[in-house]
Amino acid sequence: MELCKLLEQITPPDEAARAAARKRWDGCAKPLGSLGLLETAVCDIAALTGGADVELDGRAAVVFCADNGVVAQGVTQTDSGVTSSVAHMLARGRTAVCRMAARAACRVVPVDMGMLDFPGCAGVLDRRAGNGTADLSLGPAMSRSQAQAAILSGIGLARDEAEHGTRLLAAGEMGIGNTTTASAVTAVLLGLDPAEVTGRGAGLSDAGLARKLAAIRRGIAVNVPDPADALDVLAKLGGFDLAGMCGLYLGGALYRVPVLIDGFPSAAAALCAFRLCENAKKAMLASHLSAEPAGALLLRELGKSPLITAGLRLGEGSGAVAAMPLLDMALAVYRECYSFAEGGIAPYTPQ
Repeated sequence: MELCKLLEQITPPDEAARAAARKRWDGCAKPLGSLGLLETAVCDIAALTGGADVELDGRAAVVFCADNGVVAQGVTQTDSGVTSSVAHMLARGRTAVCRMAARAACRVVPVDMGMLDFPGCAGVLDRRAGNGTADLSLGPAMSRSQAQAAILSGIGLARDEAEHGTRLLAAGEMGIGNTTTASAVTAVLLGLDPAEVTGRGAGLSDAGLARKLAAIRRGIAVNVPDPADALDVLAKLGGFDLAGMCGLYLGGALYRVPVLIDGFPSAAAALCAFRLCENAKKAMLASHLSAEPAGALLLRELGKSPLITAGLRLGEGSGAVAAMPLLDMALAVYRECYSFAEGGIAPYTPQ
């Protein structure tokens, strides 16, 4: 189905279900709202799924892997070969997110969205939109049709997970150079100077950061992306991983599966999804506040507050997975805490 038709099917959140979840929280024998954002997250999930009986069993961190042509401009410490190396380790369950996910009862699903010269690997899904993107500082990173295809792949992955009983998703990424693409996309969509949203990524020197900023500025000047057209911005300045994550958020909203935003690239993709369809925001949960400069700016634009503030900047979906045990604890209280009546306690009332 065409992207525009799928977007039309994404409905607003169910406010009656949100109210029912809030009522259930307020019946727990504790001060009203005392679990803060954990309560908000459960209510948000209820509004997405359409019912107050929230279940989060069955979860997957989808890690979108892709390479970016802009790496040729010296914007990273390492070359593109690292992307495929990490993808192999993702498939073997050896990376940071894999070990964290094992503790959170979460599967890790690596996806090849367009790694450079990647021959394929058992355990890595093939959703290639191209053999890496072009260098955004010289012209469009990808065609508009490639961007749409990558978004549709992300939507399809959300559909497949929903059909197999997954009730919680995390949007992760692995792609050398993707903080450059994310910075370029964010600068245009937020109407900010690139210097305000561009950080050192995986540890750039001052000279490396200068090259990164120069590449982004050239890319914006050469491509003249339309800030009112998120698909145009994504195609000209983004990456296949960003487009895939964008699709996962859209698919989460379409198939009623909450999606945890990870770090900076993941949040930039979430903004693209929101700009394509405002109702997509109902599927998004902010896991943590990225240490990258644009982290707080993106979450503020999305109207989301992070569950964790720990200076995380690893990627792979690791911050999103780290938030899953918090949601488990929230649900334990939501489902199992005694009521005011059971405790013989007068309920709290708003003052």
